[in-house]
Amino acid sequence: MMDSAAGAPPLADWMRERLVRFETCAQAALPPAGRSPQRLHEAMRYAALGGGKRVRPLLVYAAGEWAGAPAAVLDCAALAVEFVHVYSLIHDDLPCMDDDVLRRGRPTVHVAFDEATAMLAGDALQAEAFRVLADAPASADVRAALMRELAHAASTSGMCGGQAIDLAATGKRLTQDELEAMHRMKTGALLLAAVRMGAMAAGVHGAALEPLDRYGRAVGLAFQVVDDVLDVEGSAQELGKTAGKDARQNKPTYVSVLGLAAARARAEELRREALAALAEAGSGAARLRQLADFIVLRSH
Repeated sequence: MMDSAAGAPPLADWMRERLVRFETCAQAALPPAGRSPQRLHEAMRYAALGGGKRVRPLLVYAAGEWAGAPAAVLDCAALAVEFVHVYSLIHDDLPCMDDDVLRRGRPTVHVAFDEATAMLAGDALQAEAFRVLADAPASADVRAALMRELAHAASTSGMCGGQAIDLAATGKRLTQDELEAMHRMKTGALLLAAVRMGAMAAGVHGAALEPLDRYGRAVGLAFQVVDDVLDVEGSAQELGKTAGKDARQNKPTYVSVLGLAAARARAEELRREALAALAEAGSGAARLRQLADFIVLRSH
């Protein structure tokens, strides 16, 4: 990976600084564990403060810093995207969905608490996401745009719709085009929204978002391709979640549809697409370029 413009800290340092900032904001934004209803608030904090790669917040910060967005508005956008992501993980892990017991190296929320509390914790985190955006220190137009973007990304035309297709596809053989359409919704939509929301926090809209759209679509899909590869190659300890689960559940993945070598090649192709999309974005987009490398070259 290349460092950004001269004088800027390496990617690892930049990521560490942004993640410390994000965790501080999340600690303050979530309801205190001691406030009634305590068990629900404990479950929300358990899920949302439990670590993770935080790729979506990092994309918000990188795109927003490129666009010159106020830091406080970026904090709100980063929190909102991650809260929606965490709510989706809580629900995905439930017995009625993927029925998983391990997430981010710890018992899943319904195991650590109970199914009803897990369901409510996911519901509440989704509400918190939009509350954070509604209260963001930005103009009404920017706040409305951010809420609209996140709502579309999480809707039946995005994350929720993709999850429904994924559940229906279990045990079926999909074509590559069908698989990619599903994952552009299930995984890609929220990652694309993270990129767009970072720039939108600075008031960027319309045609000015087109390079970021191409970048976001490429890294959004690449993230899922790499996840599918790591599900085959990684261990539960490395991944922080159950390894090999997709194959056991007979779910269509990039590895099952393309094979391992072709899946890796597809991830690299998408990385090149993401970098090409930023060709005219200048040195200010260095963090976005580095995050494309991070997403594709990661080992967990």
